[in-house]
Amino acid sequence: MFVDPEKALEALDLRPGMKAADFGCGAGFYTIPLARRLGEAGKVYAFDIRPEALGVARSKARESGFSNVETVRTDLEAEEATHLKEKSVDAVLISNILFQVENKTAVAREAFRILKPGGELMVVEWAEEKNSFGPPVKARLDRKAAEEFFLKAGFSFRKEFPAGEHHYGLIFRK
Repeated sequence: MFVDPEKALEALDLRPGMKAADFGCGAGFYTIPLARRLGEAGKVYAFDIRPEALGVARSKARESGFSNVETVRTDLEAEEATHLKEKSVDAVLISNILFQVENKTAVAREAFRILKPGGELMVVEWAEEKNSFGPPVKARLDRKAAEEFFLKAGFSFRKEFPAGEHHYGLIFRK
């Protein structure tokens, strides 16, 4: 079983009216469930470098009747990539992008910068076991390395949660 976004989001302390950032949103796998949980008073900033992915996420949001989603094309490895104000969001989601990002420090730094004090970071990544799908094993960031990486970036570890058979899920707090 792959990740169920609705179930995974239960690990975060999300409430209507909050603001969340979806780093590497792709086609909106988490964006739409986030928009539903945060409600019309909330806001989801969906970031991706690929315009076609953002187009799909935007269409899905529109089709689902969500006007609380803002899609933004950006390179998350750039300084202040989101262009959001410091301490402006309640939650950041980073799912399945760390294996393909060279400057993981920049991504972690940006998540930390935009999170409000007490805000939560959810990380979902490919587990290190070898299987016939997903990214090459050598490109994956193993669970322990991910935890150490985000601790070094200033986050505190809150908990691990089940993220499907081929992924791990971690929650950090600023």
